[in-house]
Amino acid sequence: MLFVADSAKERIGEIIRTKDLTNDYFVRVTVTSGGCSGLSYQMDFDNENKPNDQIFDDNGVKVVTDLKSFLYLCNTTLEFSGGLNGKGFYFNNPNAARTCGCGESFAV
Repeated sequence: MLFVADSAKERIGEIIRTKDLTNDYFVRVTVTSGGCSGLSYQMDFDNENKPNDQIFDDNGVKVVTDLKSFLYLCNTTLEFSGGLNGKGFYFNNPNAARTCGCGESFAV
């Protein structure tokens, strides 16, 4: 399962309204090689399902990831931190053994 915190839900809703996206758009999360810790998160809006997509609906937000990425993301919570010192969107990933200082990459 992938989880969406209230803070992320609110920000995602704002982005969808601002960009005037239709209801068929969802959040796609992917893990790729790279970053200072070895693996990086990528997040975008998408409206096309792909073979082997894992689809989750939490807190009223549809989140989709491919099967390979899900192996790294299982039980991860998408969060958002705003304000002057905020990080923006970030992942609270219990599978990560370490993360880099910026929080954009991780290792297992």
